[in-house]
Amino acid sequence: MGTIQMLQAGSGFQGMLKEGARHYAGLEEAILRNIEACVQMSKITRTSLGPMGMNKIVVTNLDKIYITSDAATLIEEMEIHHPAAKMLAMAAKTQESEVGDGTNFVLIFAGELLQQAEGLLKMGLHPSEILIGYEKAYKKCLEILPTLVTSTIKDISNKEEVLPCLLSVASTKLYGYENVLAPLIFEACGYIMPKNHTNFDVDNVRVAKIMGPSINDSTLMHGLVVVRGAETSVTSVKDAKVAVYNCPIEANQGETKGTVLLKNAEELMNYTKTEEKHMEDFIRSVSEAGINVVVAGGNVSDVALHFLEKYHIMVVKIMSKFELRRIANATGAVMLVRYGPPTPEEVGRCDEVKVEEISSQKVTIFKREKEECRMATIIIRASTNSLMDDAERTINDCVNTIKCMVRDPRFLPGAGAIEILLANEIQKYAAITPGLDQYSIQKFGQSLEIIPRTIAENCGHKAEDLIAALYSECQKSKTVGIDIESGTVKEVKVYDSYEVKMWAIRLALDAVLTILKIDQLIMAKPAGGPKQRVPRPGDAADEQFQLSSF
Repeated sequence: MGTIQMLQAGSGFQGMLKEGARHYAGLEEAILRNIEACVQMSKITRTSLGPMGMNKIVVTNLDKIYITSDAATLIEEMEIHHPAAKMLAMAAKTQESEVGDGTNFVLIFAGELLQQAEGLLKMGLHPSEILIGYEKAYKKCLEILPTLVTSTIKDISNKEEVLPCLLSVASTKLYGYENVLAPLIFEACGYIMPKNHTNFDVDNVRVAKIMGPSINDSTLMHGLVVVRGAETSVTSVKDAKVAVYNCPIEANQGETKGTVLLKNAEELMNYTKTEEKHMEDFIRSVSEAGINVVVAGGNVSDVALHFLEKYHIMVVKIMSKFELRRIANATGAVMLVRYGPPTPEEVGRCDEVKVEEISSQKVTIFKREKEECRMATIIIRASTNSLMDDAERTINDCVNTIKCMVRDPRFLPGAGAIEILLANEIQKYAAITPGLDQYSIQKFGQSLEIIPRTIAENCGHKAEDLIAALYSECQKSKTVGIDIESGTVKEVKVYDSYEVKMWAIRLALDAVLTILKIDQLIMAKPAGGPKQRVPRPGDAADEQFQLSSF
């Protein structure tokens, strides 16, 4: 009987699925819906591209507020549920993890490719023909890109060569402050740069945020800076031996509750003597091991502080496990989870550990000059938290640009020039390509125009006039671009990393090809109980009526 009811309930593919499942198939239901979702997501970040990009406010489920124009942060904090849009978000996250910049390019370019593909699909082209054309255009891009290189970094320690590239990156998020941040980033990267440049580690450039008057007051400090003072009166130690404890320094408490009955004053005096004796023995053993700086990963009890002060040991309390791990890496120490003196192999070393005061905020600096352990910290000063967060993201992008520079020192023309140069060559290639592929190759070239178009629109200039001028001027010189202040096309010193651009085009295309290959969407019923009913205006009156009826 159950089988007959099941057959009567539904027929076709929908009848095979559980109740509540959804199934979409075909051009209108699956492909075009996926394209629409991805295009809408790319439009969210499109207005944030370039130096004049607009900020977005994202409020998370924990009521944390983000005010930023950084596409990577927006995608990370937005809860995207559409499966096709998730693929595009994953491509942007991969771009961020691989090269650390160019996430907005991935989203905007992929969205434009999909929008152009929608027009071709409505004209009657099959998705497979569009895929073949896009792949041919991408291969042509890989052939053209090396011929458009305008700058190659020969000496990464040469400020005159590197600084223009950092200025180009810094100005996209904090336009007007790039001349302050870029020299600090160059100096920080130069300080930690190992002899073998391939061992450059972006984590060795740290950021500390302290409220202050302006970003112009930001400074660079050699060493790892922790925004916290010392717990004891010892505030400076040279040739320090550091012990890092990944636990609080206090007496262990039992899991069960107990009651102690004290009959006289002598018992009261002797009650804590055992605890004090054990704590003093522990601190004495640490001091005898030569340790003069202790970093604790939790609370430090008053009894422990008393004996640490007695043996002239500097104490720094760190509540963040990530910060504790960085200190261990910077000093070469091993994080301990036991009470007792560290072995010689577990001891970290610093040339100097000292406490300084920056605008009434005490900070502790761990400085070590050993090449593989050098760290530099940029102290960001700004009047708001959102401005400091944007400065931190700008620093991360610039440091990742240095990392890309180490791997591939080639740079392409920026300010919309590279996209116009590529678009021009791709459209020429489409004109000589036979078959239906030429339509999708042509659309690929036109899609590249979206970057200079968006930059111009976000700056308040006429996009059509600037794109026409770019096509004309790029034939004469590769180093021209959009001047955002005057709204004209002229010689500009703006550069894009070759590796960032190559990765961005590749990841955007991979996401587009994956989305265009989807012709069916099968969604199971979401797990969990029924969703909470949205309150309506008449609910309060209904509730009052029900109460009065009793």
